[in-house]
Amino acid sequence: MTQRSGLALAVLALAVEEPMHPYRMQQLIRERGKDQVVNVGQRSQLYKTIDRLVRDGLLVVAGTEREAARPERTVYAATRAGHDTAITWTLDMLTAPRHEFGEFTAALAYLPLISAELARDALELRLADRRAERDRVRGELGRVRPDLPRLVLVESEYALAHLDTDVRFLEGLLEDLRTAALPWITTPVGGPS
Repeated sequence: MTQRSGLALAVLALAVEEPMHPYRMQQLIRERGKDQVVNVGQRSQLYKTIDRLVRDGLLVVAGTEREAARPERTVYAATRAGHDTAITWTLDMLTAPRHEFGEFTAALAYLPLISAELARDALELRLADRRAERDRVRGELGRVRPDLPRLVLVESEYALAHLDTDVRFLEGLLEDLRTAALPWITTPVGGPS
């Protein structure tokens, strides 16, 4: 069974849409803003994902194409099993998400390893980043073509809701640190040994 991932789902969904080569897949993911939710930054990861999907019978080579002086490119299409798997993964991801171990959550768990001042500085930097990202996503949503259906933008709405929550949480935590409503201890987590 092929390992489920956001990138594998994106590749299958695009191959269901129409047969295409990896460069076009990467291009469409970026053009459609899906690179904000699917890590397509490294082309090697895209090719590894495609190889895995071909190996497992979810994609097939549909042919090759050549444009002008460009090298020949392999075009991939989703198999029936690939189409069915994309649907299954979408439903699974919607209804039964995997427990993810986020780095930020882990860092919060070990805050007592650093000083309150260092924690405040780091959290202020994170807050500035989250505010900037929230403003960027809001701006992008504001510039979206009015003819695009909301359905293709719901992941951006979800990301914005998460960013709003992150900002509120960080603002509250920083206020608690400023006012000493959150007493600080600087002992190793779990107590002294």
